[in-house]
Amino acid sequence: MGNYLFYALLIIFLSNCNQKKQGDISKGKVNADVYDTSELAIQRGMVLFNQHCASCHNFNETVIGPNLAGVTLNVSKEWLANFIKNPKESIDSGDERAMELYAKYKVYMPSFQTLKENEIDDLLGFIHKFSEAEKRSQNKRPGGILDPIPEKIPDSDLTLVIEEFLTVPPSSESAPKARINKLSAVKTKDGERLFISDLRGKLYEVVDAEVHTYLDLKVEMGDFIDNPGWGTGLGSFDFHPEFEKNGLLYTTHTEEAKKAPADFAIHDSINTRLQWVLTEWKTKDPKTEKFSGTNREILRVDFVSYGHGFQELTFNPLAIKGDSEYGLLYLCIGDGSAALRGYAFLCDNPGKIWGSIIRIDPSGSDSKNGKYGIPKDNPFVNDAGKLGEIWSYGFRNPHRISWDTSGSGKMLATNIGQHSLEEVNLVKKGANYGWPNREGTFLYDVNANTEIVYALPEDDSGYTYPVVQFDHDEGNAISGGYAYGGAKIPLLKNKYIFGDIPNGTIFYAKLSEIIEGEQAPMYKIGLELDGKQTSFGDIVANERVDLRFGKNGTGELFIFTKSDGKVYKIVGCKIRNELL
Repeated sequence: MGNYLFYALLIIFLSNCNQKKQGDISKGKVNADVYDTSELAIQRGMVLFNQHCASCHNFNETVIGPNLAGVTLNVSKEWLANFIKNPKESIDSGDERAMELYAKYKVYMPSFQTLKENEIDDLLGFIHKFSEAEKRSQNKRPGGILDPIPEKIPDSDLTLVIEEFLTVPPSSESAPKARINKLSAVKTKDGERLFISDLRGKLYEVVDAEVHTYLDLKVEMGDFIDNPGWGTGLGSFDFHPEFEKNGLLYTTHTEEAKKAPADFAIHDSINTRLQWVLTEWKTKDPKTEKFSGTNREILRVDFVSYGHGFQELTFNPLAIKGDSEYGLLYLCIGDGSAALRGYAFLCDNPGKIWGSIIRIDPSGSDSKNGKYGIPKDNPFVNDAGKLGEIWSYGFRNPHRISWDTSGSGKMLATNIGQHSLEEVNLVKKGANYGWPNREGTFLYDVNANTEIVYALPEDDSGYTYPVVQFDHDEGNAISGGYAYGGAKIPLLKNKYIFGDIPNGTIFYAKLSEIIEGEQAPMYKIGLELDGKQTSFGDIVANERVDLRFGKNGTGELFIFTKSDGKVYKIVGCKIRNELL
């Protein structure tokens, strides 16, 4: 089928070249808005393209087949769809462009009526998005790679057994009803307390599979905003390891641009969209069910867009009192989409805070604003022109960080990619993970087609690459997970569990195979709910699953779906239908 579709697309491409006949042949107005370029549609279209077209076509050069850049801007979607479905019918109908091409090539192209309407829509949506990006590019770099990892992720023989744990109340009357984003625990003398947050501002405590509001940032912070979505609102939270004694809790949230002077500001010549704020809260009584106390601002940062802001906020759970690591706070900071908005100089730069993971001491005061400390063993603390706060950098959107609490102590960070690779990174002090000059184990060029990647140069050096990665015909945005640290499910030992946010696929990699400088294999893992094999695509009513992971104080794992407020607990694992 691949060669047939090549010839069909060849005719389409050649028809683009005949600009004199454009008005007669397109049979309809060219309208870019008619293409479905949602992330899941693009993923499905990419699968079709890679199956049937990629061996002959690219978007930045002529290979076996023609360069498809701009094809959807020159010919209407209706004409393209009709021709792909039945080129002979288009020719026999008297279509001027089709007749000219038939006269030239003297052969009817095969019909593609086996492709369903939705498949053609997905295929054309993918072609449109990628061809648009090529038309916008300043650097017509050859050698673009559309399918960076041709090998498919294998299915494992494991199935996670989950049960519904709780449903968080709706935080809005309109969709999405909920925006739950993080589930985490704080250890206490009597065990633990479990909390879950909603981006619209509420931090809930979970008690006996029910929730009550512990802290509402929308009430406490007058400048709090959670619109227009894109991860805005209450981003993350964590409790100080000595919360029972000092009552300290930390949160991140968004406010309007220029609401207050930023500690890390963007020049006035660049338009900013919002500010992210890190706040310390001190409760009067750590044992109460509802927060009552004070707060102070620690850090404020400008961003050029609504996306890729502050992500994970956490303390290292392995640190013990007396360690240099104890009481130090890690914060993941995205690039704010700066790289693709013309401000790549803000990224992959240890002199700038964007696209980094920072490590600070909230009890200190030697920072520039005097509100936190900079640990003396941070990698750039004595380097002129570099930020002492930075632990590692070169991330696009470092979504989650976690530590293997089961033995290895490995620190893992997931990084959501642009449109090619999703990453799990083994975090090292001072390491540069490459964005926007690298994506996964490939070269990325912000001035070329921003939807594709390229082979690494032969003289490549200076970057640290992911230890696990997958491309976008397997998923769209990685959901950072955890190394299983519990005692109840032996089959999950030595496994890092993670997934894909939009489609809800769950993966694992073996911790013993996660080694610096190597690529660990990854595997798909099945799902069982109420005794039936299923998937989150079937469980969740929305097309987008919005998958997230959580972990309690004993290392047991939870999975939740952001927009419907549903939280599930992993209670077992099956191998070949035998519950273990």
